[in-house]
Amino acid sequence: MRPAYRKRRATLADVRALSVAAVLLMVVSASCAGCAKKDASAEGPPPAVAVKTIVAENATIPDESEYLATLKSRNSATINPQVEGSITKIFVKSGDRVAAGKSLMEIDPIKQQATLQSQTAARSAQEATLSYAKVQLDREKKLYDAGIVAKQELDQAQTTYDAAEKQLESLQAQENEQQVELHYYSVIAPSSGLIGDVPVRVGDRVTTTTMLTTVDEPGSLEAYISVPVENAKNLKIGLPVQLLDPTGAVTDETRIDFISPQTDSSTQSVLAKATVSNPKDILRTAQFARARIIWGTHQGTLIPVLAVSRINGQYFAFVAEKSGAATVAKQRLLHVGDLVGNSYAVLDGIKPGDHIIVEGTQILGDGSPIVESPAETSARAAAGAPQS
Repeated sequence: MRPAYRKRRATLADVRALSVAAVLLMVVSASCAGCAKKDASAEGPPPAVAVKTIVAENATIPDESEYLATLKSRNSATINPQVEGSITKIFVKSGDRVAAGKSLMEIDPIKQQATLQSQTAARSAQEATLSYAKVQLDREKKLYDAGIVAKQELDQAQTTYDAAEKQLESLQAQENEQQVELHYYSVIAPSSGLIGDVPVRVGDRVTTTTMLTTVDEPGSLEAYISVPVENAKNLKIGLPVQLLDPTGAVTDETRIDFISPQTDSSTQSVLAKATVSNPKDILRTAQFARARIIWGTHQGTLIPVLAVSRINGQYFAFVAEKSGAATVAKQRLLHVGDLVGNSYAVLDGIKPGDHIIVEGTQILGDGSPIVESPAETSARAAAGAPQS
């Protein structure tokens, strides 16, 4: 009986120890919870974030499209020979400035000179024949007047003279033709300007399809712009055109002065031309350039690019809103249009009068308390848009 009794007393002691441990644990837990509540109450609400804001305003937004334009000189000539032969002399080099009428190259003229000499000799011989026919005609007239010869002989002498005269005229025309042909063996500059590339060398044989060089007169150019047919219906003379450099800066402003009446069947586009003044000769012939056609303008709201964030293909911005006595940052979903300068055109999500947060958005969350102050630039200035 004693061993069983000892075992039962040990079990009761264990239960009492476990009960005491549970009570102590509850006390410690309650104490820790109280400490946590005390710490939380000591921290208070999160501090407000200082941000910069601008007020969204109405602005004049251009309706525009960009295309690739080709610049061509209004006074550019491609030089091709008018005769075939081998080049014997080249008098210019690329980049030379030449005057109209200056000789650029010479094509071997020896064969043509020989042909001209032969034609000249034939004309001289015919002149002698005509002179003899004239003497014969004068003699026959005198004999006919004296009644010595018949009218038939006089008519025959007249016919011989007339034929010799016409033959001489034919030979003179042929000689003139050969003289003009000889002139073509000297390649002449058709206008003043700068010599372009000279792809031929002395000794090369050229034909009438060989390009010898180009002569470009510095100054105004023409921008050739191919506009897709779906936009061609909006084309009209006088539409503003801006030429842009690779950075997007405007290098020249002009207007459309020609619209082709036909559609290019291979590209399904309509050719429009605009004169480019090019006063500083920055642009060059055959250069590609970005051309922006401005179709018109409309009123809308702009938001700086730096104030917009893109998440999963959607655009968002923070706007300062009043929440009771505090000001908080609210994240707005935006529907944006094209870029205008350094801003997006907002189609939906922002309205005039909204305070757009442009600085301090990195640490903001939706509903974060903020302290706003005006940014140094306005919405229009940030966009580079004209005043409405």
